[in-house]
Amino acid sequence: MQGDLIKMRQAAATILAQQKQIETKYKQAQTTADDWLRRAELAVQKGEDDLAKEALKRRKAYQEQADQLKTQVDQLSVASGDVLNNTRALEAKLQEARSKKETLKARAASAKTSQQIQEMMSGLNTSNAVVAFDKMEQKVLAMEAQAESTKMLVGSDTVDNRFKALETGTVDDELAALKRGMLPASTSAAGSLPEGRPVQDALDLELEALRRKARAE
Repeated sequence: MQGDLIKMRQAAATILAQQKQIETKYKQAQTTADDWLRRAELAVQKGEDDLAKEALKRRKAYQEQADQLKTQVDQLSVASGDVLNNTRALEAKLQEARSKKETLKARAASAKTSQQIQEMMSGLNTSNAVVAFDKMEQKVLAMEAQAESTKMLVGSDTVDNRFKALETGTVDDELAALKRGMLPASTSAAGSLPEGRPVQDALDLELEALRRKARAE
């Protein structure tokens, strides 16, 4: 299209140049024909009929030449107009083609980018990613279960300790049991009952031993 446009512009320039040249010749011929007409009129006024006839002959020759040139000028004017119109139409088409070319380039670049993205996405191994996330979830669940078990064990130890404290009792509990005669016999020599001693004396001795033990602690 660019080459055709150059050729059409050259053709239009050639036609316009020819039109201008012929137009100049036409004006010269028409001016000469008009001059011979004035001379013929002058000769008639002066009574020179022969001279007037000669002037009219020359005027006729130049007028015929001018008329022919005028026809060529009109033809070239139509031709140059057509060429100029076609040139403008081709220029518009060329501009449209350039604009479409830029649009297609942009679309091609966008399509290429989209294709590259799709190829990149298709190359990703999503199954491996899913497996990795599943492993992470399993590890987190195991950690949570371990923490919950530890919490339950700590709570169980606390409960056991409380029950042991209740079962063991205090010094006051032992004193009350001692007074009731329900305290188990001690294996120590100091706690043994001497033969022939009353029970009350034995209790006093046991109580005294517990007091000494308490003071020593």
